[in-house]
Amino acid sequence: MSDKVTYQIENFYTLKEQVHELFVKHWEEVALYKDKMKLNPDWGFYTTLYEQGNLGLFTARKGTKLIGYFVVVARQHPHYKDHLVAANDIIFIDPEYRKGMTGYKLIKFAMDNLKELGVSVISVNVKVHRPFDKLLERLGFENTERLYTAYIGD
Repeated sequence: MSDKVTYQIENFYTLKEQVHELFVKHWEEVALYKDKMKLNPDWGFYTTLYEQGNLGLFTARKGTKLIGYFVVVARQHPHYKDHLVAANDIIFIDPEYRKGMTGYKLIKFAMDNLKELGVSVISVNVKVHRPFDKLLERLGFENTERLYTAYIGD
């Protein structure tokens, strides 16, 4: 297997078949309310977004091994209809590959590609218990909002 990490835009149907192991690692590390909400992706929802051209799938691979992903939903903003915006859905790098520039290069790759597609603004959600603010700031992101959550289910 090659030592080189590569970055690419992925086909949803291929990625869907390969992502389970990394999804589980991601969920175990960052998910809130794990005792109440189990990992259960809505593949139909993602399929619809992909087929509409609104789902951006950017990955990092070492050889053929999937080691990270940055997934965004891109569409016209309801307040600024002349601008495309990309909202991060999920971002994760396997902990084994976090040293070095893998996360930086993956996000930069996505930013460059989204810019070419006409996206004006990218937003990224960061869990406060697993921050990577410094990385985002190096890429030119600003902390512009706060998000509060409360589990109100049964």
